[in-house]
Amino acid sequence: MPQLLLQGFPEGAIRIGPSLSILDKEGVRTYFVGPDNYFSHPIGDAGAQRFAIASLIGNSHVRSCEITRSPLGIPRRTLMNWTRQLAEQGASSFFAPRAVRGGAVMTPEKIAECEGLLRLGASVAAAAREAGVKESTLRKAVGSGRVARPEGLDRPPMEDAGTTKSQRSRLDAQAAQGLGTACTRADERVEAAMGLVQSTTGRFERCRDVPFGGVLAGLPALCGNGLFSGLGKHLCLPAGFYSAMHILTVLGFMALARIRRPEGLRHLPPGELGKVIGLDRVPEVRTLREKISRMGADGTVSEWMKELSSAWMEADPAEAGYLYVDGHVRVYHGDGALLPRRFVSRERLCLRGTTDYWVNDAIGRPFFVVSKTVTDGLSAALLNDIVPDLLATVPQQPSQQELDADPLLHRFVIVFDREGSSHSLLSKLWKQRIGAITYRKNVKDKWPESEFKEVDVPVPGGGSTKMKLATRQATLSAGKASIPVTEVRRLTDTGHQTAIITTARSLSSPVLAGRMFSRWCQENFFGYMMEHYDIDGLVEYGSQELPGTTEVVNPVWRTLDKAVRGNLRKIRKLHAELGKQSLDDDPAGMQKQAELHQDIEQLEADTNELRAQRRETKRKVRIDTLPEDQRPQELLPVSKMLTDTVKMIAYRAETALVGLLRPHLGKEADARALIRELFVSAADIEPDEQGNRLLIRIHRMASPAHDKAIAALLAELTGLNFRHPETGMEMVFELA
Repeated sequence: MPQLLLQGFPEGAIRIGPSLSILDKEGVRTYFVGPDNYFSHPIGDAGAQRFAIASLIGNSHVRSCEITRSPLGIPRRTLMNWTRQLAEQGASSFFAPRAVRGGAVMTPEKIAECEGLLRLGASVAAAAREAGVKESTLRKAVGSGRVARPEGLDRPPMEDAGTTKSQRSRLDAQAAQGLGTACTRADERVEAAMGLVQSTTGRFERCRDVPFGGVLAGLPALCGNGLFSGLGKHLCLPAGFYSAMHILTVLGFMALARIRRPEGLRHLPPGELGKVIGLDRVPEVRTLREKISRMGADGTVSEWMKELSSAWMEADPAEAGYLYVDGHVRVYHGDGALLPRRFVSRERLCLRGTTDYWVNDAIGRPFFVVSKTVTDGLSAALLNDIVPDLLATVPQQPSQQELDADPLLHRFVIVFDREGSSHSLLSKLWKQRIGAITYRKNVKDKWPESEFKEVDVPVPGGGSTKMKLATRQATLSAGKASIPVTEVRRLTDTGHQTAIITTARSLSSPVLAGRMFSRWCQENFFGYMMEHYDIDGLVEYGSQELPGTTEVVNPVWRTLDKAVRGNLRKIRKLHAELGKQSLDDDPAGMQKQAELHQDIEQLEADTNELRAQRRETKRKVRIDTLPEDQRPQELLPVSKMLTDTVKMIAYRAETALVGLLRPHLGKEADARALIRELFVSAADIEPDEQGNRLLIRIHRMASPAHDKAIAALLAELTGLNFRHPETGMEMVFELA
């Protein structure tokens, strides 16, 4: 484990990761590893900076993801190029003279040729193709004034520039008289209906002002997070106009563009959305639902989710060593299924629904989700459904020999709230050498404030904060059984002490506090996903029977328990009223006291009788022993699992783009808001078949500052040389 920085480190230093800090002072940048001066160079020396950061990463003093999330904001791909350069070419390569730029592309002859083409009415793109130069090069020359453009020809001819929105809307409406609204590729649809082709092939058209065109900027991140990784292996569709890739693209774009449910497509022009995915129109709502159901029924969605989870963990093994688990109740308000009731904390009511147990990392990125219609709580879900998958997928687990040699060593750590803070769960997890961090229940004592010391607490994702912490070794008992734990308490400014316990006793108190208090990232994740990704929404209507051997709470026992609780509330209320009457010596008050005593005695007798009946009634019974109208059911799970997986991919893709945008904006909330604005922005789509390029020219944002940030993001996306997964065109992004 990296050593924590000592206190008293120079003021003004930027903390990057648990062991690296950078200090800019008097024109010199100094890199500190712990308290030691690792390397220094003048500010602005790009070669020395590249060498310093590459050597720090190569020597494992810092991780590339920590550099990317820091104020330096260097993209991960760039960092990987630097480390590869250091390994293959050595340190001297960073200080070698740069190659001299070649000759100018826009020679006087090329300038004259391009000006002649523009005078003839050619667009910039057409003139560039004809002259044999890059379109971006010609646009820069036109913008700088080196290439003159005739007056009145600022806009290229309409047939070359692409169709306008009004032209497309008329064509889409005319198509409604044939196969349907926006079904302009009638021949391809007929061929698909007759079984002559497996599916249609995406083909982009030259279009202007396409709504939601900005969502194409999210396609590289969707692909990078595995949107199409399950095609052919876990997901497929029979022959038809739409392929499985088209359906996944539609679902991914819907999630990014905040189109919450398939029904939302009814209120948007289908032809305009079709242009974004390279088709004439998106599927109709009923068709989309049928395709989702078919993909879920014919495929192995659960296996796809497990493969994605494993890949995400392998990509960031350090964060995969700390898993955050929490339950989220998906409330069901319909009447098509009889679901069990459970307590919903955000509503403070017992409502019918399904409990989803999400597994995330410390910065809120999800790994997978387990849905349970009938659940015995967090402990049962962890032990039966989550831990077996984690044991098989969490990377870099110690071997059995290492575990035998070190009795305090753990495989990985699970973080959860006080619902799982019990001796039973913690001991069963530690029996498999899985550490747990949680809050301690029923803390009544207070530690002396003299025990608390202010320390630097590393924050997952980079940076640190200061907390007042105290640590003791303690035990968690249940009867005669006990398990040793480390207890860490945090003292707040108000004097409140928050108690944390863990079975991962090899971890230091600052690490334990940083990891436990990062659990709020998962709470924020639930709120964000409910608001923006509609994780509670239904995708497929219908229900199915639960296995008859499943045990559920006995309705009779529940009725008796509710009656007991109701009587106890009435008794407490009567005792409070009796206390008020005891202060009154008036004869009428004495009579009232007698009546209250009588009512209390009667309620206590009734309560005792109800308690006796409750004791004689089984708390849980098998479903097949209940009457037909009382047997719980479950919602159809497969389609929901498919859409949840796509939404996880979309959230991780959005988070990746936010990480690229953070260096240009101050707050993460501002970056997320700007990314959302980007996804719903209109764009011009300009395919170049000869150059095999797809230019996405996105319309401007609301302010120059946002334009500058988005332009930098689009430049990075273009630098990836990403190719469209279906057409193979290289995607180029720029602002209009």
